[in-house]
Amino acid sequence: MFRAPGRVNLIGEHTDYNDGFVLPAAIGFSTWVTSAPRDDRTVSVFAESFSEQIEFDLDEQSPHPKGHWSDYVRGVAVTLERAGHRLRGAELQIRSEVPIGSGLSSSAALEVATGYALLLNSGLTVDLKELAKECQRAEDEFVGVRCGIMDQFIACHGRAGKALLLDCRSLEYKLLPLPDALIAVCNTKVQHSLATGEYNARRMECEAAVRHFAKSRPNVKALRDVTESDLELYGGDLPEVIFRRSRHVITENARVLAAGTALEQGDVVAFGELMNSSHRSLRDDYEVSCKELDVMVELAQAVPGVYGARMTGGGFGGSTVNLIASENVDEFKETVVRGYETATGLTPEIYICNAAEGVGETEIVDC
Repeated sequence: MFRAPGRVNLIGEHTDYNDGFVLPAAIGFSTWVTSAPRDDRTVSVFAESFSEQIEFDLDEQSPHPKGHWSDYVRGVAVTLERAGHRLRGAELQIRSEVPIGSGLSSSAALEVATGYALLLNSGLTVDLKELAKECQRAEDEFVGVRCGIMDQFIACHGRAGKALLLDCRSLEYKLLPLPDALIAVCNTKVQHSLATGEYNARRMECEAAVRHFAKSRPNVKALRDVTESDLELYGGDLPEVIFRRSRHVITENARVLAAGTALEQGDVVAFGELMNSSHRSLRDDYEVSCKELDVMVELAQAVPGVYGARMTGGGFGGSTVNLIASENVDEFKETVVRGYETATGLTPEIYICNAAEGVGETEIVDC
């Protein structure tokens, strides 16, 4: 049996696919994959969450997505095969406790747990950095979500009690101590689909910005290479929407680096202020928040002991992440649930999280 965690991104949203910086933590909600080898090249998958079983042939000539949950499993297998990993057929059983559509990256947890299981099922060694890259490629090229590397990377490299500051270009990373404050994740119960629509539109807007800045600064390969000074000097003739998209990514990268310094110094107050600023930027400049997320953040920020609150994940629904003093957890839950139900008519789910380990193998215990 193999498990991979979901994640919460503490700060650094929509920067990963711009070659920028992110600061996520793996959380104690996992996807579990039980694997048994077969003698042929068929992969049979049963998903407990959907009570559904599918099969596919690893020798299929032209595999293509079907717009189905199984695309994430098949996509990982296809991508690993194309990367030169000869896989063995397998019987897979999948169970997930990562809430789907919550912004906690259930897709990456599924991809990484599946890839890890398929590789070890086939007697192959696992390079975690390579696994993260292949799982990202599967979601990008097979499933059709043009995601960055963050979700798959933290699912592979997460550590208990640590946040991970990742340079999404070089894939260099640093594990940083989390403060005594707790991580509270609030699920708005508003689900989203990132495979089409607004998420991919944001990537295209960022690519348009890069082409613009590269005319004046040939070294610009991604928005990560553009400074706030560059934005002021060369961004004046950008369309207003593209200017704001650029401003979010540029300032968010700066916030992530400042947040890393705050963690190293144990300054939870400064870290929380950066989280609050991040949400405003995502709401106003990147426009990936929504009414429910904004309500949740505003309710949380008014609770004593909350250092910072922001949306987390791709946006358009999903969850918020909050950094909160442990003694204020009960008041936080009561205030947020009551206020959110009154404002939206929805009952949220609140998870108090600890930073968890990344992908690994676990024993199957007989009952």
